[in-house]
Amino acid sequence: MEDNGPTWHEQRQRAVRARAAAEERRRAAEQAEAAELVARFAAEATRRGLRAVPPAVKPYDGPGGYRTRLTGWYIDRARSRAVDADGRFYLLTVPASLRARLFGANPQPQPPPLVIGAGGRDGESVALRPLLDRRLDAGDAWE
Repeated sequence: MEDNGPTWHEQRQRAVRARAAAEERRRAAEQAEAAELVARFAAEATRRGLRAVPPAVKPYDGPGGYRTRLTGWYIDRARSRAVDADGRFYLLTVPASLRARLFGANPQPQPPPLVIGAGGRDGESVALRPLLDRRLDAGDAWE
């Protein structure tokens, strides 16, 4: 008895790789869509003349905040997320450090999610598009 076909293990490995590749494509498409929404938000906020501010970052644990070199708009009331004038998305939390307290922090842009807060412990999440629309509609009164 000769079996030249793939073994069950090989079939399973191929299926796992195919599923991982499909998930990566889905994630990349979502990130591209979210990045486009964020870029449009920044362009529209600029067009409407919304006052850009220098967002501050907060340490993961402990009180206080650190200044940044960013200029942009907070997009949530907790001030934990912002979009800069170039249309990049930022999470505004960093590790606590004396250097950041003295010289400011330099947060790095992150790929924006299509759903803010998805998978969080508090169970509260909001789609990115309505969040950005509410922020635009509120104008400078949002602050």
